[in-house]
Amino acid sequence: MDTDKHRLEKTKATLRSEIRALLNKFSPEKRAATSVQLCAKLKEQAFFQTAATVLFFAPLPTEADLWPLLEESFGAGKIVALPRFDSASQSYIACRVQSLRDEIISGQFSIREPHKNCVEIPSREIDLILIPGIAFDLHGRRLGRGKGFYDRLLTEIRGVKCGIAFDEQIVEKIPVEPHDVRMDFILTPTRCAEITG
Repeated sequence: MDTDKHRLEKTKATLRSEIRALLNKFSPEKRAATSVQLCAKLKEQAFFQTAATVLFFAPLPTEADLWPLLEESFGAGKIVALPRFDSASQSYIACRVQSLRDEIISGQFSIREPHKNCVEIPSREIDLILIPGIAFDLHGRRLGRGKGFYDRLLTEIRGVKCGIAFDEQIVEKIPVEPHDVRMDFILTPTRCAEITG
């Protein structure tokens, strides 16, 4: 069993390296342009339009940037949340954000997150969570950064789970473990795949 787990981890590590190398070759212009496409594609989706409470994510430099759509969602009357790292539980919690200027700080891992004064939103109240990852496959599997922080958050949320990625991050198959949570949709700049079965 330990051998199988070791092999699985090695496979995941190799895939992470390959996708990261690919993403590092993106020019800032390409990343910006494809992020705009992603925002437009997301706005078209019924699950986004009908979601009253949306948990966004603050992108790393190599990730898709949905920040403009986050700002737009304030004006659309949506309740907007971002993950904040809770050092006590070593996991992320969803916190409501109402002002990007006043309530965002550089948090754990130098990722933008809500200030500690922002109120936590119970996981049952989140209609849609937008999820970053290193890679996804079209069976709804996600390859994260390997720490498991997001996985713990995902297990608690009953709302729609949508993986957000560039087309280059879609792979044929991602090895999974029992605790891995599947996505309901995978959204890229060119398509929105609904995961069934």
